[in-house]
Amino acid sequence: MKKYILLLSFFLFAISFAQAQGKYFTKTGRITFYSSAPLEDIEAATKSAAAVLDAGSGALQFSVLMKSFEFKKALMQEHFNKDYVESDQFPTGDFKGSIVNNNEINYSKPGTYNANVKGKLTLHGITKDVATTGTVIVEPDGLKTNSTFNVSLTDYGIKRPALVKNKLSNTIKISVECKLDALKN
Repeated sequence: MKKYILLLSFFLFAISFAQAQGKYFTKTGRITFYSSAPLEDIEAATKSAAAVLDAGSGALQFSVLMKSFEFKKALMQEHFNKDYVESDQFPTGDFKGSIVNNNEINYSKPGTYNANVKGKLTLHGITKDVATTGTVIVEPDGLKTNSTFNVSLTDYGIKRPALVKNKLSNTIKISVECKLDALKN
């Protein structure tokens, strides 16, 4: 009887370990960006970012359609897509990287863990190295992740028209929030 209990305990531990070291996914990640400027604050959001996190390796990937960002003013949205990020030519924003301190996150124990993230962010056809911090919240039914970081428009070749250059900020604050579910095999 003790053998069976021990074997059952080992089996349950192995299942929870395998699930904890699995992959997590969402198609409903929320990304917002905000820029405060003398002319006008600029703010937009999308709830359709795709994200994958491999808990075993810490590999992390995000992708978002630029046209999915919604603004309060339709004219801002039109200018964003046509004149700034040129969504027809550069339809997505992508991040590929990893959680560099992944070994400090216990995916089998509910809690909030600090995450140091490094990778490559591609916007407007230009790829740059990025490093930021965030959190991974382990819950019984999945994960929540969030991070906030700044991007410089000029780093990504996004031009501000000369007429409003001094009235629009070059720095954009980006916030990412995702609820990820375990991928089923």
